[in-house]
Amino acid sequence: MNADDFPTPDVDVESVDPETLKNRIDAGEDVTLLDVRMQSEYEEWRIDGASVTSINVPYFEFLDDDIGEDVLERIPDDREVTVLCAKGGSSEYVAGTLAERGYDINHLEDGMNGWAGIYETVEVTGYDGAGTLLQYQRPSSGCLGYLVYNDGEAAVIDPLRAFTDRYLDDAAELGVDLRYALDTHIHADHISGIRDLDEAGVEGVIPEAAADRGITYADDLTVAADGDSVQVGDATIDVVHTPGHTTGMTSYLIDDSLLATGDGLFVESVARPDLEEGDEGAPDAARMLYDTLQERVLTLPDNTLIGGAHFSDAAEPAADGTYTAPVGDLVAEMGALAMNESEFVELILSDMPPRPANYEDIIATNLGQNAVDDEEAFTLELGPNNCAASQGSLAGD
Repeated sequence: MNADDFPTPDVDVESVDPETLKNRIDAGEDVTLLDVRMQSEYEEWRIDGASVTSINVPYFEFLDDDIGEDVLERIPDDREVTVLCAKGGSSEYVAGTLAERGYDINHLEDGMNGWAGIYETVEVTGYDGAGTLLQYQRPSSGCLGYLVYNDGEAAVIDPLRAFTDRYLDDAAELGVDLRYALDTHIHADHISGIRDLDEAGVEGVIPEAAADRGITYADDLTVAADGDSVQVGDATIDVVHTPGHTTGMTSYLIDDSLLATGDGLFVESVARPDLEEGDEGAPDAARMLYDTLQERVLTLPDNTLIGGAHFSDAAEPAADGTYTAPVGDLVAEMGALAMNESEFVELILSDMPPRPANYEDIIATNLGQNAVDDEEAFTLELGPNNCAASQGSLAGD
């Protein structure tokens, strides 16, 4: 039986929408999840949290009318349990079979696909440039983006294709004209929304160094070189070439207040250097990243905020709820930033996590070499981002 083709349970099963579940986790409520996906899927990508108890029992364990006692013993009967799967089909079935046995049970609407649809905005209150800066947060994958708006104009940095309409709707609700959509680099973990927004009348901007990697649609967009700038009302966005994660990696300094670093530097780690040229090219890329950090990023004033394109489970949000931090704090807290070049290179090459799921197909799509529809694009980017080096080895202690 296909995991997405299950009969409707004989009993009514309550459902919980992803946003409600996220709010409960954020509030620190005790949440027990029964994840019925296959073990390999569960180990790669799941819902976690300080107050979350997560149990993995694959759906096929519940297909027999006589479910094994060893299976039932793994499921708590003294609290509410939320069942989840990939799309919501098998979880509803499993929840129904457990409800028939007296369990306090519900299931997550649309499963992990629904979880991947959560996209939140938080204002960066530490931003002191012109206008207002918002940080987009996608908790399922740790993707971050930015929207700066001032004097009737706005720009979005690192937009996701899955949320193209969201950016346009947000701009309309704020009463501003979304003028620019800027990518920091050729992403390896999600499908960029730059082309879709450009087709909707927003000026798409790609870094010149990224275009040099062979973007097939570069002639259709604006290509920005190191030292260029775009104006959003009274706010200036400066283009800063910051290679290392990729040769085309480019950051955007938003009105001298926040550096949107893409995948170059995060609040808990630095970039991994192996996604463009593989293991063979990783040492050279790591040395390039070291030079970039020392000469182009860490030379900024200590109060300049750093905001990456990702956050991980190890990241702690700032007081305003954003994943940003002053560059001076990162230098003080992240030991890797105080190392010499050889120490730095050895460290980040020593313990890199698995590469992002489907990263080769995603890169090819973002280069314009592959054409995928919206459903394929959404499916390709499901899972963790894994664009950083191992966080554990980079902490200051």
